[in-house]
Amino acid sequence: MSVFKKLASQTAVYGLSSILGRFLNYLLVPIYTRVFIGTEGVAEYGVSTYFYSIAAFGGVLFTYGMETAFFRFSQKEGETPEKVFSTATWSLTLSSIVLSLLIFLCADSWATSAGYEGKGAYFNFFAIIFAADAISTIPFTWLRQKNEALRFAMLRLLSIGVNIGLNLLFYIIFPYLAAKGLGQPLDLTVRWMFIANVASSLVVLPFFRKEFDMLRLGIDKALWQRLFMYAYPLIFMGLAGMINETLSRILLKKLLPDPSTADYQIGIFGAVYKLSIIMTLFIQAFRFAAEPFFFAQAEGEESKSIYARVMQYFMIICCVIFVGVLLFLDIVKGFIGESYHSGLKVVPILLLANLFLGAYYNLSIWYKLTDKTRLGALVSVVGALITILLNYLWIPIYGYEGAAWSTLVCYLSMAMISFYLGQHYYPVPYKTKRILSYLALALATYFISELIRDNMGYSIFQMLAINTLLFFGFLFVLFKMEETEVQMFLSKLTKPKEDKNTEGV
Repeated sequence: MSVFKKLASQTAVYGLSSILGRFLNYLLVPIYTRVFIGTEGVAEYGVSTYFYSIAAFGGVLFTYGMETAFFRFSQKEGETPEKVFSTATWSLTLSSIVLSLLIFLCADSWATSAGYEGKGAYFNFFAIIFAADAISTIPFTWLRQKNEALRFAMLRLLSIGVNIGLNLLFYIIFPYLAAKGLGQPLDLTVRWMFIANVASSLVVLPFFRKEFDMLRLGIDKALWQRLFMYAYPLIFMGLAGMINETLSRILLKKLLPDPSTADYQIGIFGAVYKLSIIMTLFIQAFRFAAEPFFFAQAEGEESKSIYARVMQYFMIICCVIFVGVLLFLDIVKGFIGESYHSGLKVVPILLLANLFLGAYYNLSIWYKLTDKTRLGALVSVVGALITILLNYLWIPIYGYEGAAWSTLVCYLSMAMISFYLGQHYYPVPYKTKRILSYLALALATYFISELIRDNMGYSIFQMLAINTLLFFGFLFVLFKMEETEVQMFLSKLTKPKEDKNTEGV
């Protein structure tokens, strides 16, 4: 049980920066969706969704898999962690300079071709963000590897705090002062959220002085080649992953029959996607803790058994989140402004899609431990092809609903393919039937709630009471399914420790 306690504690600490930090960032969404209101306001918010979707691809290109490569090689026998750190950091720094200059040169033409003429500055903002984030990638990864979770969390929270503070200044405080006649009003566009993001990315760099002191002049070419050969398939995997995650928001701009509604639909879709916040944040925190944990356990005799149980516990938590959000959606929807509530119908689809994405992240450990990153990239490419095909087929007909369904089909397909390949190359004894039973129970609970809502005509408050009973009923059945496991876990926690001074008496 100690290894699970360690994973849980690390997930909790990293959650301080990822769950709490990103949650604080997500608290900007209620502000945005109440500042950008009406058709024009929603469309303006759609501009930010569009640019952040493009930015996801830039983040992959600027880091090109070096984070995972650093994890892998810094723990390999015969490699010096400090040398791996120096080589990886220099690689990302030099490439970031080159790529940023390219963006600055092409920004105006790219903005025009995307339908945002005169807004080339937006691309320039993101060039700075990409470069700063890439340069800080390996130092942040170093903290994770060295289990300096508290420092990692504090720096992440510093960055997030700067972002939130500037957003509040630009969108709340300055407009309030202007309304009181104490200053000139700002143009309420998405420009200010991009500027806040630039500042939040740059602010952490000075705090890595100790890590940057490990840098040595020059790059170890032989080591760099090994790092890059391991990492480059992850570029395609990362790009494919971004296609799966964000391309739909970009294609909405191109594929809708009426282009004038594109930014509006993108704004709606981007806002309701945020309602899967709890699922997304849990998966994010888990990933930060799980990757170094999985690599550290790789050589242990019980490693595969540990991976199987981690998957089981992970899916239980994801199912609880899925049911909890949907049964209390009448409360959760208050997170976004009323101008965006027309998109609530896709929330169940997006939650289920994120659940399968989390399952895929767990299953993907097989290609990282067997160094078969090319096959892992192939799985992501297949997912990307599914995303592209279904978006082209469904967006012109169903709009952002088609985009949501394509996301679900993509992540489900990737999880299934990864499970099949993993059982061939690195078989782990997952409790597949048990995990599927959790999912079936979660879906059944949600559908029962919807049947009651549609056929009984209860008020919102009555439905909240009914759904509360359903939620506790779901938890009770889940507990009964895992009663033996829970009792074993509790017995481990409550078992008194042996007094070492009495050993051998």
